[in-house]
Amino acid sequence: MSNRGLDGDGFLIPQVDDESVPFWEGTARGELLVQRCDSCATLRFPPRPMCHVCQSTQRGWAPMAGTGTIWSFVVPHPPLLEAYAALAPYNVILVELDEDPILRLVGNLVASPDGSIGEVDPATIGIGERVRAVFPEGPGGYHLPSWLRID
Repeated sequence: MSNRGLDGDGFLIPQVDDESVPFWEGTARGELLVQRCDSCATLRFPPRPMCHVCQSTQRGWAPMAGTGTIWSFVVPHPPLLEAYAALAPYNVILVELDEDPILRLVGNLVASPDGSIGEVDPATIGIGERVRAVFPEGPGGYHLPSWLRID
């Protein structure tokens, strides 16, 4: 098996391309950015070269509040990559951003800003819970969006 896309500890790292660089630069600053069409203002994620609404290739980036609602979640079960098996059980949540219900980001629900993906009991997660983004440093030095419950 090739180690392409894995860091030295066996964790997956993002495959960054020209379209996603501003997103990752934002997360490193603790900011959630989403691509926006400069022609029709449609927000889109993941980033891509052309707007799916008006087909414009003119694009920029818009800061988001970093808040949303848990739309769905899963609890991965073995077989898993070895690095992730050691953390199981853990959650993977899908968050609907407040700015647009079509915008959904994947991440982990954590209990603290620098928390581990396995620190929240998956049995305590509820669809519709309010969350906010945090950006701990993850595999490969990337700041992966994670999510904290909003009280």
